[in-house]
Amino acid sequence: MKKVFLLVATSLALLLVPGRKGFGQGRFNFGVKAGLSVPNLTSGSSSPVSSGYGSRLDADAAIQAGLNLTNRFSIEAQLEYSSQGGKKNGTQAFLVPAEMVQLFPEGQVPDYLYATYMSEARMNYLVLPVLAKYRLDLKERFGAYIAAGPFVSYLLSARNITKGSSLIYLNKEETQPVTPQPQSFDSKDNIRDELHHFNTGVSGHVGIDYKLSNGSIFIEAGGNYGLINIQKNQVDGKNKTGAFVLNLGYQFRL
Repeated sequence: MKKVFLLVATSLALLLVPGRKGFGQGRFNFGVKAGLSVPNLTSGSSSPVSSGYGSRLDADAAIQAGLNLTNRFSIEAQLEYSSQGGKKNGTQAFLVPAEMVQLFPEGQVPDYLYATYMSEARMNYLVLPVLAKYRLDLKERFGAYIAAGPFVSYLLSARNITKGSSLIYLNKEETQPVTPQPQSFDSKDNIRDELHHFNTGVSGHVGIDYKLSNGSIFIEAGGNYGLINIQKNQVDGKNKTGAFVLNLGYQFRL
């Protein structure tokens, strides 16, 4: 994985060297974009700990460099800050904390306990996609394009934030309480060391641009999907990252 990450990073660095020529037209483009990420965590296991996530809202931003191979086809590399994760709000399962194990007879500790509270997994990645891009001219100065390709990513930070208070139960239906009083779930935990630091997946988007004298402005919508389960320990479940992304940007020619 580290070799793949280094290869994509090197490709981006080479594209950023001014005056570099490629095949065909050989025109070099540089751009910046920013917008919204709407990530979610998909569950690949039957574990209730990792299931039930919904979407959250956060930021997405990138710099990009492209080399036109023909009038319509180009290769584009990006260096992207991407927010990932998901959230839950309601009854959810969690592993039995060490301080509660003593509440149960030896050999009868349940796999999970349940409570009603809010939890949000916030993960921030540095993503390096390399995309094949195809563009068509539309009316006047407008154009449309589609781009897709693989990415590698590196986990910058990861936190799990929980809020609320609730009785703790043995069952999902919350009919068998374990605690006589509600317990606080207010916490902010660093979970980066519990997750794989590298990931890989696929990324793509469609967009519309408007030509200016020496560049263009564009708006695009797309997404990304990670192919590796992010948890190191299977007892924490199996989740994959993914997000819908909407960006506004500016690109100019060098």
